[in-house]
Amino acid sequence: MIENKIQFKKISLAGTSRIIDESRFKINYREVLNNSQYEAVSSIDGAYLLIAGAGTGKTRTLVYRVARLIEMGFDPNSILLLTFTRKAANEMLKRASLLLDDRCSKIRGGTFHSFANLILRKYHKAVGLDSNFTILDQGDSEDVINLIRSKSKFISNEKRFPNKQTLAKVYSLSVNTRKTIPEIIELDYPHFLTYLDEILKVFKIYNDYKKRNNLLDYDDLLIYLRDFLFSESAAARSLTSEIRFLMVDEYQDTNYIQAEIVKGLASYHKNVMVVGDDSQSIYSFRGADFYNIIEFPKLFENVKIIKLEENYRSYQSILDLANRINKSALFKFEKNLYSKRGSGNLPQIIATVTENLQSKFIVEKILELREEGVKLQDIAVLFRSSFHSFDLELELSKANIPFQKFGGMKFIESAHIKDVVAFLRIIENPKDVISWYRILLLHEGIGPKTAQRILDDIAAGKLNSKQEPQEKIKSKYEKVAPLFYLIYEISKPKYLPSEILKKVLYYYDELFKANYDDWNKRQKDLDIFQNIVENYKDIETLLSDLAIEPIIESVVDIEPESKENEFVTLSTIHSAKGLEWHTVFIIHAVEGYFPSSRNAEKIEQIEEERRLMYVAVTRAKNNLFILYPMNLFDREAGRTFSKPSRFLSELTSDIAEGFLLESDF
Repeated sequence: MIENKIQFKKISLAGTSRIIDESRFKINYREVLNNSQYEAVSSIDGAYLLIAGAGTGKTRTLVYRVARLIEMGFDPNSILLLTFTRKAANEMLKRASLLLDDRCSKIRGGTFHSFANLILRKYHKAVGLDSNFTILDQGDSEDVINLIRSKSKFISNEKRFPNKQTLAKVYSLSVNTRKTIPEIIELDYPHFLTYLDEILKVFKIYNDYKKRNNLLDYDDLLIYLRDFLFSESAAARSLTSEIRFLMVDEYQDTNYIQAEIVKGLASYHKNVMVVGDDSQSIYSFRGADFYNIIEFPKLFENVKIIKLEENYRSYQSILDLANRINKSALFKFEKNLYSKRGSGNLPQIIATVTENLQSKFIVEKILELREEGVKLQDIAVLFRSSFHSFDLELELSKANIPFQKFGGMKFIESAHIKDVVAFLRIIENPKDVISWYRILLLHEGIGPKTAQRILDDIAAGKLNSKQEPQEKIKSKYEKVAPLFYLIYEISKPKYLPSEILKKVLYYYDELFKANYDDWNKRQKDLDIFQNIVENYKDIETLLSDLAIEPIIESVVDIEPESKENEFVTLSTIHSAKGLEWHTVFIIHAVEGYFPSSRNAEKIEQIEEERRLMYVAVTRAKNNLFILYPMNLFDREAGRTFSKPSRFLSELTSDIAEGFLLESDF
């Protein structure tokens, strides 16, 4: 008779001691997890910081830890798992249930905001709220702000007042960061500094309005929960005593209020595990605080740091490049990603003479990969900002390669690009009523009625853009007389499209700044458009290429493959986080673009740009191409010679291969 040996594991942490009989577990955790994952999963009492490098099985580790706590006999209701999306929470609970049993689905799980909503309704009396409070979504908040903005006479005819979206964004950033409203206005919207007092008044009226009407916006949910947890009330102690184990996913993306909520929730049992990767903290523009994860060891006593470094996604050659980029980071937890998949081909750094050549190379490479059996959905092109892909979108469409774009807006959908294209459409078709209407309404003092009168005169032949404007026209439509002079001038056949666009942009500049609060952020889009137009000899061909159907519609029309989601992914790096592809192209790795010139002033901003590059690189499984055009258009300097991103200068020949592409192939 063979005697079954019982395995025991003794754990002694935070002044407690447990003896665990692992033989009775349904799952053999030590067998299915690597050593670091097992250490995290089997950790029970105390505070833990799990630094999970890219592709190292973070979600798997959390799921197994939930299952193990349940197998140990802990009440599911005593376990709280906080995530940043409802989808992530549901996926983890579903996986844990499939792994063990339905008890796992009964743990408390959800986003910070959904959890806050449940708690505030349950303890509404202790919080000082009516139980039937209404939650304002982003659109609702903006509408309330617009109501206050319009009725309180803050708007004058002398100068443009911030729109509702801008005001809502400023207020939310102020709540979720440690920046005051004046600091945010000065940094991001300096052209509104003269309205600072009025902006502060709108904010005060907005908060008073919410209180009077039993309304909470998304930010209020976090503020009320944080204040409740630190109120030291009997209700707050009741809640925190129920939560025996707290786990937080993507901790590097928390803002300072969420970090305080974590501290409050774990204040009774002090059993907390936060999971994240400091090298993937890239959402400061949403209010995320990078220093939350860096300083977590100071938030609780005797915090133990566990690192997941074995990557299951990428070849070692790709990880070597990522490690080199991360090595120069000023603020970080030391880690070294490694893989057992094999070395793989070295990543390629490709310099192209022009941006268009960059796009053509990618198109040719995608077609080549597809012939080799790599599916289109296994290929991605990543970029720092949405406008970086505009030229590539045109080339992909010409080659009939279906794609979907994530993050930002597609080229032709950007409002300011639509404005500029409207000028070009009128040159090609002076009777284009839609384009005329769009341009006319950009002008101050021209409303729908006046615009319609002008359109009627154009239709009747009283206004002809092909002829020099007459004196009676100038007196009748004084506000838009310069517009008709512009259209008359640029309609002459002697100009190339690039020359026409320069004249349009010169005229449009004042309208641009008057109509868009964030014009300083949109400026680069216009420069990129100038780059694109440089490749065309006539307006007709340019407009034909721009008139591509919206991507989703065109993909639906492209044969049965579209039903199988056969498309290349174009994505901002922010939208690509958490995803992976067989082959990844990173484009516009140029100083001023990546890192962005707007983020080159402060060390913290440059470091976040470095983390963006790290995130982009670690999306690749098999192939990685990083490209940069050597010549780019600048509105002030014209065509200029660009410098490769500073993050590439840190790479050596043993890390990546360099190539120069000078002409079409």
